[in-house]
Parts: sequence; C-alpha cells; structure tokens
Amino acid sequence: MKPNERLAALAGRWRIARVIRHADGGTARMRGTAEWLAEGVGLRCVEEGMLEQDGRPFAARRETLWRATAGAIDVRFADGRPFHVIDGGTSRHDCAPDLYELRYDFAAWPHWSVRWRVVGPRKNYRALTRYCREA
Repeated sequence: MKPNERLAALAGRWRIARVIRHADGGTARMRGTAEWLAEGVGLRCVEEGMLEQDGRPFAARRETLWRATAGAIDVRFADGRPFHVIDGGTSRHDCAPDLYELRYDFAAWPHWSVRWRVVGPRKNYRALTRYCREA
C-alpha cells in the first residue's frame, strides 16, 4: 500500500493490546483503543487504555500526529516534534541518551503490530502492540 492509502486505511477505531518487557524482568500490559481522527492533512492518533504494572492499574494516554509524504508516513508527537518515519524496515527515534527502534508489520492487514526496542541509560525494554479494527 502507498503511504497515503495506508494512512487512509488507519482512520477509525482500533483495539490495542500492548506488552512491555523490561530488561530487569518486569512486565507491563495495556489494553485499550487507538483512534485515528482526521486533522488537517493527516490524522491524529489517540491511544487510551489501562496499563497494569506491578499489579497496579494506571490510566494511559498518548497522542501522535500522522502525515503521508511522497514515500513514507511521518509520525510526530502531539506537539508537532518529529518522532519517526515509517518507510519500511526499522524506524528510529534518537531521544538522547536513549534510542528507540520500531518495526511495523502490516502483513496480516487489517491486523497489524509494532515492535519497540528502547535502549539507553534511562530505559531498557521491548514492547509489542497489536492492533485489531473494532467491529
């Protein structure tokens, strides 16, 4: 799919399940929704759910901005700062001193996932988020 087609296909509401595995052995899990809403020339993704870590539930929320470019999808933080670019393979975000590597998998569309590997002095974890279109 071309970036503008992929972006259009994301519009709407998705169920998400996320597992975060910390290098120290701790695990956190999140269940919730992600909704891509039209905004300007792109979409605003709003993720909301409950994150459980160490037996305690926390409300979790994240917003990102998604825009199609000629050959990729540009993902930015909610305030417009660059986050990463989805152009196949691994995406990277250097948030010194930590480094984020993301791998998107759209092979089983409309089920898809993103894997995160975050390393650095402040963070060290792997995460997997699975997306499934809400009926």
